[in-house]
Amino acid sequence: MGSCESGQCGQKTESTEDVQMREQLGHIRHKLLVMSGKGGVGKSSVATYLSLGLAMRGHRVGLLDVDLHGPSIPGMLGLSGMYDIDGGKRMVPHSYNGHLRVISIQCLLEDPDTAIIWRGPVKHGVIKQFVAEVSWGDLDYLVIDSPPGTGDELISVAQTIPDAHAVIVTTPQEVALADVRKSINFCRKVKMDILGLVENMSGYICPHCNQELPLFGNGGGARTAERMRVQLLGSLPFDPRVVASGDVGRSLCDSTDGSPFVEAINHLVAHVVERCGS
Repeated sequence: MGSCESGQCGQKTESTEDVQMREQLGHIRHKLLVMSGKGGVGKSSVATYLSLGLAMRGHRVGLLDVDLHGPSIPGMLGLSGMYDIDGGKRMVPHSYNGHLRVISIQCLLEDPDTAIIWRGPVKHGVIKQFVAEVSWGDLDYLVIDSPPGTGDELISVAQTIPDAHAVIVTTPQEVALADVRKSINFCRKVKMDILGLVENMSGYICPHCNQELPLFGNGGGARTAERMRVQLLGSLPFDPRVVASGDVGRSLCDSTDGSPFVEAINHLVAHVVERCGS
């Protein structure tokens, strides 16, 4: 029987991948897209520590690295090696601990120094696969680390995960804030909800005198949030140990020394959970 005879004339048939993706997303309560208007603002660090903080609260968390040209999440968490495949022929994410699972293109490359040279349609397909063909299971949060700017990867996420909420990362200086305003306008253009703004590297706490030094100025994140009518989720101080621990694949959250950065992450996570409603 033809499509017109079956009453389906003019209707678009949903692909198997689209069905799988819809089913997968139905098992994920909150989707958070961590983005930034420019590089070098610590977006991947924020995505990583946000995921760690949520997991430490007992939430089931997936961390998806869609920064296809510069993946850094596995290195920051000390993860490596190819993924296993389950009985349904889906990739099994690497497990950082009992509550955090991670997927990144980095772990699919035989040579970590391989340059990814893909055009937009290929990147779109890979991002869809990372949702549809990965055994995420039931998640409370899926945190998505994206490349800087407003390019193909972010458009793909906006199209494939329409209920994602944006967490926009900036630093206090004006050159970063100018770009983050473009990110905010991007979200409004594609109708993506903005959960809020995170000001990273907001100041340096001297370990000797505990005085805060405004390395990149101060208050820029709060002023931008007010001007652009978005929530300021938190301000994270600069801590050189974040870089050092990431280079060796360890988490600063395991520290017990009362780090101002870890305290700020805990406040950020609490605000995110409150804004998400659970």
